[in-house]
Amino acid sequence: MLAYRHPEFAEAKNMLSLILFRHGKSDWDTPFANDHDRPLAHRGKDAARCMGRLLQQAGQTPDLAICSSALRAKDTLQLAARAGRWDCAMRTEAGLYEASSDSVLQLIRSTEGAVPCLLLTGHEPTFSDLASRLVGSAMLRVPTAAMLRIDFACEAWSQVGYGTGELRWLLPPKTVCKLKFKK
Repeated sequence: MLAYRHPEFAEAKNMLSLILFRHGKSDWDTPFANDHDRPLAHRGKDAARCMGRLLQQAGQTPDLAICSSALRAKDTLQLAARAGRWDCAMRTEAGLYEASSDSVLQLIRSTEGAVPCLLLTGHEPTFSDLASRLVGSAMLRVPTAAMLRIDFACEAWSQVGYGTGELRWLLPPKTVCKLKFKK
């Protein structure tokens, strides 16, 4: 069965891909000073590594990865990038922590240069709301350590807006890590 493709995507010469990567499962049993400093649980670390290998083996590693300043998000990105041997620029953006969908969209739209694939590592409920609004769909749910990819038929990130994306995949680690990407 053929999937419907919006005419803009069928005609697109340039395609930009956004990967939203929710941080891994955090450890509520370890003492932490505040929510920002909450660490990853062992399960969250394993899932981050697994998802990093998935992107590498699928040939879909990012060109730029931007991460929330929260400890659990930074650790998720670092573990995934190391396990998947990603060769990309990475930076931390404090504004991703407790961000609204609108502020994350502004961050996406401000991305400049040759960045065909942008990855953001962040939090709920922002990522579910943002993804749903970008693809113009009912509410998507992004579990911990899940990744989703949205494609945009445009030449620059500044052209991205709500309702302009096409959801390509949404992969929860519970499914992915049962496959060959675990080690």
